[in-house]
Amino acid sequence: MSDDAGTKTAVAAAPYADSSRRRRDLIRQPWDVLGVIAAGGAIGSLARYGIGVAWPTPVGAFPGATLTINVLGCAVIGVLMVLITEIWVAHRLVRPFLGTGVLGGFTTFSTYALDVHGMLLAHRPATAGAYLVGTVVLGLLAAWVGIALGRALVSLGGHRVGVAG
Repeated sequence: MSDDAGTKTAVAAAPYADSSRRRRDLIRQPWDVLGVIAAGGAIGSLARYGIGVAWPTPVGAFPGATLTINVLGCAVIGVLMVLITEIWVAHRLVRPFLGTGVLGGFTTFSTYALDVHGMLLAHRPATAGAYLVGTVVLGLLAAWVGIALGRALVSLGGHRVGVAG
């Protein structure tokens, strides 16, 4: 009977041991990953800022720049994920740099939320609702198109290339 109780205790403690190990690994090793994410985020954020300066949105107006940025980012992440998982044998820092860093800095779903809020304050609830739902639908559609485009590139190339790491 004590074996059964010991087994149950060990099984119940397993998730805590795993999270503790992951926490130790995070403290010990991530500096290269965090560095490339930060560098990529700076690049993506600067690109987004540049588009916002070139295509400003007045308060309460329809945020075409933000919509374009988010939909484009979703399409590019679709292509990127196919390329780095099905075509390239990419260095381990490519995905955090490009996916999390550059594209995470480029897309701006926080601005999306603020834009919705601004349209609501400007008494444009129908536009705010259309933008709220439309951004998600267009983003998912763009990611799907990006994945399809990436897969089309895979079928054209027919082999994996790149650098291991």
